[in-house]
Amino acid sequence: MIQKLLVSALMLVILGGLAFSELRQQWDAPLLIPEAGFVLTIEQGDSLRSVANNLNNMGILAHPSLLIFYGRWTGIDQAIKRGEYRLLPGLTAEAMLKQFSDGDVIHYQVTFPEGITLAKALGILAQQAALETVLTGPSDPQLMTLIKPYLKPEGLFFPDTYRYLRGDTDLSILERAHAALIDVLQKEWGERASGLPYETPYDALIMASIIERETGLASEREQISGVFVRRLEQGMLLQTDPTVIYGMGTEFDGNLRRRHLKDSSNAYNTYRHSGLPPTPIALSGRAAIYAALHPAETNALYFVARGDGGHVFSRTLAEHNRAVGKFQLQRRENYTSSPEGPQ
Repeated sequence: MIQKLLVSALMLVILGGLAFSELRQQWDAPLLIPEAGFVLTIEQGDSLRSVANNLNNMGILAHPSLLIFYGRWTGIDQAIKRGEYRLLPGLTAEAMLKQFSDGDVIHYQVTFPEGITLAKALGILAQQAALETVLTGPSDPQLMTLIKPYLKPEGLFFPDTYRYLRGDTDLSILERAHAALIDVLQKEWGERASGLPYETPYDALIMASIIERETGLASEREQISGVFVRRLEQGMLLQTDPTVIYGMGTEFDGNLRRRHLKDSSNAYNTYRHSGLPPTPIALSGRAAIYAALHPAETNALYFVARGDGGHVFSRTLAEHNRAVGKFQLQRRENYTSSPEGPQ
């Protein structure tokens, strides 16, 4: 209270002898903010003087000198943070300064769904009007530097919702997503089941991305993981459609044909190449990573989609072929089931 009185007294002198009561009334009066509110953007390096003068020019702040002096006296002028501020009717100059110093800015958010590719994640970022785009695509040199020592960026970003401020960059979001992925992967790897056929956490991440793309029901993640893990252990081909589709890139037109499954030039064709594909094929969530590291202990080596999001799991090829005939071949000619493919 004493400080406010001193500030008011000094304002009285500087502003040419205004009556104390009049000065106080002007200081405490609400700003002239439109009923719908007003969004003010403070850029990096903007001074309190420039902000006050701009507000005065826009008819929102009647007495910019009061604001400038108070800010200097209290030191708030050195604590103003950049960003977008939503100014609402009834706000006073003093309350507005506190908003500036607290950094009470407008936050935006962007969400990466589980199972999307990096290219789609970049597309989502490009649609955010408040974000600055600095990346040119999945192979941008800045991304390649970010993900070192890994050689390819696919799958190395955690699908989640990220908050940001206007003026932040797409790279800054992916920096946070990459750090989050590495943190989750390391924690889950440290608690993995024993005897898994992975040499590194990256192998588990590749498997998680396949699980992410193959799973329709969350309750089946560990079962699907179990099928693929047992196939790796037994030296069987994974034979999973999503890897083939990923390897086809823009050539995939929505129909996976037999000739695609026979194409050995596709490094992601798990119908022709043994083991895991070269990289993840999608962004993997924590649940998929957990499933890759905790596969269900069953005897199933095959599964086929029922058409309702779930799958029928089979122990033998004969059982699997019967399930394919029951659930898929009657539904669509030349249907390709995963992971065994067309029979």
